[in-house]
Amino acid sequence: MTPSSYGPFKYVALPDRPKLVWPNGARLALWLAPNIEFFGLDSNVPSKDNERIAPDKAWFPAVRNWAVRDYGNRIGIWRIFEVMEKHGLRGTAPLNSRVCDEHPRIIESAIALKWELMGHNQTNSVRCIDVHADKERDEIRQTLDRIAAATGRRPVGWLGAGTAETWNTVDHLVNENCRYVGDWTNDEQPYVMSVAGKKLVSLPYTSDINDVTCYFNHKMQPDDYEKALKRHFDVLYRDGAKNGRVLGIPIHPFITGTPQRIDAFDNALRYMLSHAGVWCATGSEIVDWYLESGATI
Repeated sequence: MTPSSYGPFKYVALPDRPKLVWPNGARLALWLAPNIEFFGLDSNVPSKDNERIAPDKAWFPAVRNWAVRDYGNRIGIWRIFEVMEKHGLRGTAPLNSRVCDEHPRIIESAIALKWELMGHNQTNSVRCIDVHADKERDEIRQTLDRIAAATGRRPVGWLGAGTAETWNTVDHLVNENCRYVGDWTNDEQPYVMSVAGKKLVSLPYTSDINDVTCYFNHKMQPDDYEKALKRHFDVLYRDGAKNGRVLGIPIHPFITGTPQRIDAFDNALRYMLSHAGVWCATGSEIVDWYLESGATI
């Protein structure tokens, strides 16, 4: 991507777009993105505001900060699996490929539940912006290859660790045959990027109701988070009657998978699924339908 003041896609105002209709006339495409991540005990682990500490102030091992996140892989993810299976929902999980080596039991369960896995760097401790420019494509390729080896399917979607990109990230993604990316959180519908003559679809990954945003930034309590999910859904569902919308719900097992928070997530899902016209899908299913819909922008 050539450095510029706007991205490699057209600005298309919402009123000027063709009507997007999901399968069976659904108003809303719903996808759930449980981030399955690995942080090394010997790495710079985010602190209580979920941001990494300045390198000159970091200490090792940051046991308290690390243990909070390891809890998600030991306990929280199993609650997420259970709740989503109860509702018949498959995840589209941004996955650090190191999880394949460190916690293969998680991978086994995701496969058994027919979840889709997205590339999410090798570890959440190292983002694309952290590696040398000459090594970024290797970082992406090695992530995708390791997940493919562990699951039998190479991811076609990507979410950067920390949703971080360089000027070269999208070029590397299309060269590695990725079809969609969730880093660009600037819309409620998918849209097409043109990268080196190839298409890359931006799939809405809703930052406003990311559990990190809600609990860490907005300091919400679980009841507030549940209300926020429902209100966000209500507006998208209403607007989707005029032009289809996408609701992506990003969660993290170390946050949403805790005892005090899991029921808020469960209740919000139950509420959403009580409405007709909600299409529950994986990321690639949404992208496939969108590209074939004739309503691309």
